[in-house]
Amino acid sequence: MAKSDSLLSVNDIHTYYGDSYVLQGLGLEVASGQIATLLGRNGMGKTTLIRSVAGLTPPRRGNIIFKGESLEGYAPYRITQLGIALVPQGRRIFSSLTVRENLLVPTSKLAGGKALGNSQRTRWNLTAVLEAFPQLAERVGQSGGDLSGGEQQMLAIGRALMANPDLILMDEPSEGLAPVLVSRIGEIMKSIREQGHSILLVEQNFGLAMDVADYVYVITSGRIVYQGTPNELEGEPEVLDRHLGI
Repeated sequence: MAKSDSLLSVNDIHTYYGDSYVLQGLGLEVASGQIATLLGRNGMGKTTLIRSVAGLTPPRRGNIIFKGESLEGYAPYRITQLGIALVPQGRRIFSSLTVRENLLVPTSKLAGGKALGNSQRTRWNLTAVLEAFPQLAERVGQSGGDLSGGEQQMLAIGRALMANPDLILMDEPSEGLAPVLVSRIGEIMKSIREQGHSILLVEQNFGLAMDVADYVYVITSGRIVYQGTPNELEGEPEVLDRHLGI
């Protein structure tokens, strides 16, 4: 992937949890308007990468460049204001808040009072999100904790969109969902891409990941061991078997 097209550039980052050395010189790129997917077995560092980009577990060495600006030393809230939104593993919606209240969190004073991503992309507001997710519109006054798993995942994605981000980090969005809902999540991701957003996707569901991705990275023990298009990866049986168990 050409660096000139890169929205996000992760360069030789080394990230630790205490003394545990997780990301060991990892690098990847996410191009504007594309979905880049990170594949790998459990425990290889996929979520740690998401946390590193979001500023939740900053790398000790290396750098992360977003829209030409280094994120070194930036707090998570500041990274969000630059135009990066997170759909975390496990959804992490606010169960005691209503659907409406969950969706309005990114526009609250705690989040800076307004979405600060791409000033040219401000299509996402409460009305637009509820139109995109009619199931949420039917439950707008209900508590987040009363929603089904699929509805909570849609709420987590809708909440991210409310920030009008340039880049959305998605960590295992299909986890625990029925096949029909997995397919729906895939359709949602494709629609988000068509609207100009980029996605860095961490996903265990190989079929979903390959269906939506423009570019694929494979991670093993904190390092990228393969990169290419989905079609190219499908032509590498040794990589599929050795690193993904497929």
